[in-house]
Parts: sequence; C-alpha cells; structure tokens
Amino acid sequence: MATAGELTSGEYIRHHLTNLTFGPRADGSWGIAQSAGEVAEMGFWAVHVDSLFWSFVLGALFVWFFSRIAKRMTAGVPGTTQGFVEMIIGFVEDNVRTTFSARNDNIAPLALTVFCWIFLMNLMDLVPVDLIPWLLDKAGIHYQKVVPTTDPNVTFGMSFSVFALMIFYSFKKKGAGGFAAELTMHPFESKNIVMKILFIPINFFLEIVGLVAKPVSHSLRLFGNLYAGEMIFILISLMYGSSVILSVSGGALQFVWAVFHILVITLQAFIFMVLTIVYMDMAHSHH
Repeated sequence: MATAGELTSGEYIRHHLTNLTFGPRADGSWGIAQSAGEVAEMGFWAVHVDSLFWSFVLGALFVWFFSRIAKRMTAGVPGTTQGFVEMIIGFVEDNVRTTFSARNDNIAPLALTVFCWIFLMNLMDLVPVDLIPWLLDKAGIHYQKVVPTTDPNVTFGMSFSVFALMIFYSFKKKGAGGFAAELTMHPFESKNIVMKILFIPINFFLEIVGLVAKPVSHSLRLFGNLYAGEMIFILISLMYGSSVILSVSGGALQFVWAVFHILVITLQAFIFMVLTIVYMDMAHSHH
C-alpha cells in the first residue's frame, strides 16, 4: 500500500477512506473497483466487501467466544474469562432491567449482541491505520477499511434492523388500531369530535417525523463519532516520515488519542445498546 510519503496528503486520506468495493463497471461487467472514481461510478448496487467481511468476522468471533464460555461454564468459583463474560452479561441485564419495563425474553440477548458486536467493530479503530492495508496490499488488495462502523451502510443497516423490530413489536403489542391511534391522537387532543379529526393529520405528521428520525439519529450518532475518530488517526499518521520531531510527536499523539478513544468506542457501543432498549420499551408501552 502506498504510504503517506509516497502520496500527497489528500491522496493518502482518500485512499484510506475508500472501501474495497464490488459492483457493476461501466462496461457492464461486475468486479472489484480499482480506483476511487470507479467506486463512485458503481452507484447503488455497489457492495462494500471490506465492511461486510469485518462485520461478519467480528460477529462470528463474538458468537464463538460466548458460546465457548457458555459450554464451559461452572457453578463454582469462575475463572478469569468466565468472570469477564459474566460481568458483561450482568452489566447488560442491569441496563435492561432498569430501562425495559415490559416482559420480553428476547430483549436482553438483543442488547448483549448489539453491545458486544458494535464494541468489537469499534475496537478495530485502534489497529494502526496502515497495518492491515499494507499486509493486504501484498496480495493485490489496494483498498481496505477495517472499521465497519465508519461505513454508514453498516450503521444504517443495524439501526434499521432495530427500527424494524420496533415496528414489529408495536403492531404485536398494541395492534394495528392501537399503533395507529398512537400516531394520530397525540400530542394534540380534544374532546370535540371535529377538533379531534382536524388534529389527526397534524399529529400524524409530527409523530411520523419523530418516528423516522429515530433510526437516522441512531445510525448517524455511531457513524459520526467513529468516522471522526478514524479521521484523526489518519491525520496523525501523516506526521510520520516528515521529520524526526514530527514522527516522535505523531507517536505520542497516536498513543494519547488511542487511550482516549477506548472511552469513545465503549461509550458509543453503550449508547447504541441503551437506545435499542429504549426503543423496544416504547414499542411495548401502551399510551
């Protein structure tokens, strides 16, 4: 992979922000894009291979690790690994217990999956920005973004999945009529039948805007924070190779930002999990 010393600053940044993309080429064939311009031309049907690959790998790692610990679970004094897993599960259960007021045995596993999966994807942000792309470049793979949560397609996919569950449980728990009334009878109310009918379109507009805004904000909050963090790592990497002083300063800044970023990646996984629980609670609540 070309390094910061072989590219201009702008080219280096664009290179690191370009996904490994598979899609339709201008000549009608399908294949891996070889340039940022070809990525842009692929349009809607383009697939970000690197985002999907790392998402599936990290998801599989989570499932394998937790299932392995579950099979070896003992009733006595837990080992370090078992104690660590129990601590995470207890942490998630406490949040579900305090936030989710209804009864649904699927919510805690959903929250655990969301928290651990997103945390692992965010954790990839601490891998040196040039390391994996440099290794894969040896195999002829010129583009590689290893942090799936810096791809809005991934964060929107997760948020829309949560949104679909929210709509599903809203219909299941409240019925079509109850859910429709929730969207049309609030926030403006009146005992006068004429005014009540007049308020319906106003209420529906206000409620539907708030409803649609949930998955958008849910996704963009995670994407924006991780994208900004990755961008700072890339900018610091530009300092290497310029001079001894800048290289040493870049190393110090990289360490400081990595330590601070541990808090960011954990906090963003926690926020996404808490909002998921809150949205599920709203779907189960009757107004």
